[in-house]
Amino acid sequence: MQRIPREEARKYAFNWQDAPLLRVQCGESFEIETYDASTGYFKSPDDKAIPARRPGFDRTPPQANPIGGPIWLEGAERGDTLVVSIEDILVDDYSWIAIGPRRGPLGDSTRWPELSSDYTTKIFRHTTGPSQTNRDGTLHFSERISWPITPFVGTLGVAPDREVTTSIDGQGEWGGNLDIRDAAPGNRIFIPVFHPGALFYLGDVHASQGDTEFTGTAAETKATVRLRLEVMKGKRTPWMRIEKPDSIVSVFAARPLEVAVETASINLIDWLITDYGFSATDAYCLVSACPDFRINVYQMCKIAKLSYVAGAEIPKKYLG
Repeated sequence: MQRIPREEARKYAFNWQDAPLLRVQCGESFEIETYDASTGYFKSPDDKAIPARRPGFDRTPPQANPIGGPIWLEGAERGDTLVVSIEDILVDDYSWIAIGPRRGPLGDSTRWPELSSDYTTKIFRHTTGPSQTNRDGTLHFSERISWPITPFVGTLGVAPDREVTTSIDGQGEWGGNLDIRDAAPGNRIFIPVFHPGALFYLGDVHASQGDTEFTGTAAETKATVRLRLEVMKGKRTPWMRIEKPDSIVSVFAARPLEVAVETASINLIDWLITDYGFSATDAYCLVSACPDFRINVYQMCKIAKLSYVAGAEIPKKYLG
């Protein structure tokens, strides 16, 4: 199986000028060994998120969220849709979260000075599950609190049309740092293609995350991701879409949040009309009346120029 080793998965931009690290056929499984968002800096509670100490934080924007790629998919062309199937994510034996002054919405808090006066790094221990791996393992938030490891890919996408966009704050219809917890094993992700070969990148795995990633970091970890790529010829997808076993999700990112929610919902309506035979009236009314229609707010953290990421989701049982 082809693989991008971790030391080579250290790009910090989605750049259409990069030479491909792998060339794969449609349906071929391959692996990317990813770094965590800090490129390995956070190893213990003593490693604080002080910018002057962090490698790459003398750049603007900082070098964070390393990604592996690009991967060239044979047969993919501009105007197609890339289909990304995540087959497996095996995370490292720990993850971390880091908070501190001027980080996140409470980085200037006067109500709780401990959040804004000093830097804090928490290390979460991972223990294996019945499979003797972290695939069904447990994340230990503290001695008292734990939950199942629920990994997903935080940053993924293809090289954008003509610009070069960073992996820390780049977002667009082509993907980017979106922190969508549904970019997970068993799901398929649809992304429009802008260049021959698609030029796909992936990195920034999280062991778990709550809706909005409120502090700006979640359970950040290293991982090995196994996936395969396919292509839908001649079909252009508006923004990212996700197909789960039991539902479909239309994704959009914007500020303010209501623009992301409205556009994700409109794109879902378009999906229902175009691919599932709904009339415009029925699709419009379904997302308003159906009790199982959901809006997921995946990422809504106040960091740099990141937009807020929303997903409009409807169960497949309503699609006929």
